[in-house]
Amino acid sequence: MEIFESLSSLGYGELHFGRDPQAGLRTIVALHSTRLGPAIGGCRVRAYPTEAAAIEDVTRLGQGMTYKAALARLPHGGAKSVLIAPPELGTPAFTAERRAEMFRAFGRFVDGLNGRYYTAEDSGTSASDMDVIRGVTKYVLGASAERGGSGDPSPFTALGVRRGIEACAHAILGRADLKGLHVAVQGVGHVGTYLARELHQAGARLTISDVDPARRAAIATELGAAVVEVERILEVDCDVIAPCALGGALTEDVVPRLKARIVAGAANNQLRTPAVGRALKERGIFYAPDYAINAGGLINVAEEYRGYDRERARKKTLAIYDTIADIAERARRDREQPEVIADRMAEEIIAAGPTN
Repeated sequence: MEIFESLSSLGYGELHFGRDPQAGLRTIVALHSTRLGPAIGGCRVRAYPTEAAAIEDVTRLGQGMTYKAALARLPHGGAKSVLIAPPELGTPAFTAERRAEMFRAFGRFVDGLNGRYYTAEDSGTSASDMDVIRGVTKYVLGASAERGGSGDPSPFTALGVRRGIEACAHAILGRADLKGLHVAVQGVGHVGTYLARELHQAGARLTISDVDPARRAAIATELGAAVVEVERILEVDCDVIAPCALGGALTEDVVPRLKARIVAGAANNQLRTPAVGRALKERGIFYAPDYAINAGGLINVAEEYRGYDRERARKKTLAIYDTIADIAERARRDREQPEVIADRMAEEIIAAGPTN
């Protein structure tokens, strides 16, 4: 892997590697930009097949965070971090204390970046992990309310995605609300579950899938949702596909099998390659750019930076409707792919620099 070539193509930035063998820590922090302010981005714990795969994942995610913060009009840049999962993670040998020590080591590493990067919760981490990090550095957001944080950002991410789906339904389908709209939710983990509940409350009809049979069964019972196997969810005949699992679910092979008019979900990096976006446009399927629609969690934790105000965070999250509506209108007017429009909008905001 040509690291500097890759960083150049994504507009970086800095890439930091940290290792603490005693704590079992191997981490990469991709600090994409601080032009608009200190960078914010979650830390995820994941097993990667290779170190190159981890670098590719974290750098793409870091760039997305910069664009996400810009479109949300936040005074922050973007970053991301990954903790490469130790082989014994998930086994009895990896005790709660060992996990805590790994996150303390990570917190010390973040502290060494001197406030240019604020970490937060992401896939594979929780508010309790942020509490551990907060014990060794102040440069962490999303800790529990007991530790002065805003807690789990998943409900805000889901709220923003629901608002984005409402904007898509109006712009693409001419629908005033979500009543009777059929949404297929891929993945009912933290965010996917909250999103399914938001959609159910709004009157949508749901089909769900998840790799955990017990979890999907529980959500199906709670919300009256239909259930399909993971490999079939993207082929469901529905109005909206909502990817809420790991990234890269949409490939060129998948696009011809889609029966939905809209793709709008919470997952990051939903398009495996840029060619997928072109294929979606050719089929007349509207794609809500992931970093535009799933910004609610970032908006929520960013509020901690200036003194947390839950209602202010909610108001900003609800405004995701306007962002998606603007992208949809520009895409229609310019006959361009929505993700290209969103990139252009974000880059214009970043180029203009801080507003205060």
